[in-house]
Amino acid sequence: MPNHHSLAPVLRTDRLILRGHRTSDFNESAAMWADPKVVALISGQPSSEEQSWSRLLSYAGHWLYLGFGYWVVECKQTAAFLGEVGFANHQRDTVPSLEGSPEAGWVFKTEAHGKGYATEAVESMLKWADEKLEFSQTSCIFDPEHSSSIRVAEKTGFSNKALGTYGTLETLFMRRMRQLR
Repeated sequence: MPNHHSLAPVLRTDRLILRGHRTSDFNESAAMWADPKVVALISGQPSSEEQSWSRLLSYAGHWLYLGFGYWVVECKQTAAFLGEVGFANHQRDTVPSLEGSPEAGWVFKTEAHGKGYATEAVESMLKWADEKLEFSQTSCIFDPEHSSSIRVAEKTGFSNKALGTYGTLETLFMRRMRQLR
């Protein structure tokens, strides 16, 4: 499969590179999303290759049509695929509504858990969003039991916790106001 130029900007931190997806990332991304440990508190269901392929194409479509999307997170030292972070507009059926607020999200391979990569990557993407996006706030949603992601959200400035619903599921909503620098 060819690797076309990405619209996603490259972001760098001390340990990480955040870059746009390439078709060559498919196998790593699909393996991560198929891992029951990774998805246990996200969807509860491992993704099929078809679902992962659609997700990869959605990432590119977000950048093309909305000017934001998801990045691959890779280790700066080894170029190893660690996970994915970014913003999306999934047109979710939620109460409260997410309309007008890009939804922040992050997911990491099991081997990358507990090393501070999520916080480092999310801080970087939020700094980018504060500088480049015109939205007054960003949002994130979680299974109320997903304590590790809730901690990342709190450490990176998300607050205003509220319980709501996504479809029929009880869901925790958090918001973060844009930080003008």
